[in-house]
Amino acid sequence: MNTIKVENKNVQMIAHRGLSGIEKENTNSAFVAAGNRSYFGIETDIHVTLDGKFVVFHDDTTGRICIDNMEVEKTTFDCLRGLRFTDTDGKKGRSDLVMPELVEYIRICKKYEKTCVLELKNVFKREDVFKICEIIEAGEYLDHVIFISFKLENLIYLRLKYPEQAAQYLVSTYGEGLKDLLVNEKLDLDIKYTALSKEIIDDLHAAGIKVNCWTVDDPERAKELIGWGVDMITTNILEGTN
Repeated sequence: MNTIKVENKNVQMIAHRGLSGIEKENTNSAFVAAGNRSYFGIETDIHVTLDGKFVVFHDDTTGRICIDNMEVEKTTFDCLRGLRFTDTDGKKGRSDLVMPELVEYIRICKKYEKTCVLELKNVFKREDVFKICEIIEAGEYLDHVIFISFKLENLIYLRLKYPEQAAQYLVSTYGEGLKDLLVNEKLDLDIKYTALSKEIIDDLHAAGIKVNCWTVDDPERAKELIGWGVDMITTNILEGTN
């Protein structure tokens, strides 16, 4: 299976959970697949395990991906690492499809010179947000990370120690007061693409706010959003030509 090419002009394309349209989501294979292509960034999701390790996984539980069902944040890293993911055909068999650690994802992004778009899942403790940043700093790559989260608390914690770190507030809808919140907290926006219009994008740009949107797999909708001037598009399968 190949990516679907779109003329992306100046819009930065983000591979959602790695190149999840081709490889199993949130695996090192998906990250490498994105790394070998023209994507600006690679998006992923981070949880903290029962024993304080930071792992790459989207869901709160493992059943959808692994069949074996465990609650990620109530399970130790060794137990989670021992699980094997199903492949894109829903079957197990590949020994490389395991739950990555944060450091593995960072190393792959650094190797391929891709921006990390790192979603903080659920509400983290303040010290855990700091630890994640310290791990990435130790790998000398924090300047190449955009933090995203649906949980505003996580981004506020981030701002306490890293006031200039790139960060985007994840939302599904565009509501009253959102622009002012973004301005006050010095955040950019990562929004479900169906909530956008050219007028909203222009208004946000006038306030100095960058706009990322998720998750766009229809090339015609991508062309429309590109025409509206969106800054970033997060996608499972689309790839820019620039």
